[in-house]
Amino acid sequence: MSPLQAVTPAPARALIGFGQVRHTRLKPARHAFDYPTYFLMLPLRALRQDGSGALARNRRALLSFHDRDHGAGGPDCLAWLDDLLLAEGVKGADGEIWLHTYPRVLGYTFKPVSFWYCHRADGTLRAIVVEVNNTFGERHCYLLDAPLYGQELRANKVFHVSPFCSIEGRYRFRFMRSRRDGIEKTVARVDHDDELGPLLQTSVSGTLQPISPGSLRKALWGYPAMTLGVIARIHWQAFKLWRKHVPFVSKPKPPDLFVTR
Repeated sequence: MSPLQAVTPAPARALIGFGQVRHTRLKPARHAFDYPTYFLMLPLRALRQDGSGALARNRRALLSFHDRDHGAGGPDCLAWLDDLLLAEGVKGADGEIWLHTYPRVLGYTFKPVSFWYCHRADGTLRAIVVEVNNTFGERHCYLLDAPLYGQELRANKVFHVSPFCSIEGRYRFRFMRSRRDGIEKTVARVDHDDELGPLLQTSVSGTLQPISPGSLRKALWGYPAMTLGVIARIHWQAFKLWRKHVPFVSKPKPPDLFVTR
C-alpha cells in the first residue's frame, strides 16, 4: 500500500503511538531539540459503539482519556466535532474520526496540539481539524478542508502559542499515515513561516500499536510523568531561548473566531 493512502484499520481499534517530537527554530538564533513521546490515536466512532477497551475513558486512572479535554469541554467530544464540521459547511465526514492526542497521566494533561482526522465513509480524508492549546488555557482550531495525506496544507497563523513568536505568517502542515509489513506509522508535521521565510519546523511521529494492558504499562513505565514533562520542557526551552536573546512577544488577545479555515 502506498504511504500516501488513507489507512483505516478494520475493525478500527484504539491505538497508541511511540515515537519522537522534533522542534527546530531557524532564526534569529538556531535552537533544536527532540525527545521521545507517546500519544493516543483513537477511532471515536468505533469507540462510541464498542467502548474504549483497556483505555480508561472519563474516569480516574493512571493513564486515561477525557472528552472534556477537547473542543468546548463537554461530555462528548465526537458530538462537538460533528457539530463544528456541520457549522463550517463540511459535509460527507461520516466515516471514522481518528483523534491523535495526548492522554491524561495521573489525572494531569496538557495538549499543545491534537489532530482530528475526519474521513468519508470510503476511508478517504474529508477534513483535518488541528486543535491548538497554549499555556494560558486558551484553545483554537484550524480547519483544513479537503486534504490529502502527503499534501502540503496551509493556514494563516492567528492564535498565540509561544512568547517567542509573533502572530504573523502562516503554518504549513503535512500528514502521513502508512502501513508496511504489518507496521503502521504516522507523522504530523507543522512548520511556521514568517514574512521572510521558514521560522520553525516541528513534527511528531510514531509507530502505532493496539492499546492493551501491556502497551499502557510500556507507556507509563517507559515514559514516567510524560505530560508533566511536556509542560516542563516548554518552560525549559523558553528559558534557553531567552538565554539566546530571542525577542519576547507579549500575549495578544485571542482571535474572535474559534475556528480558522
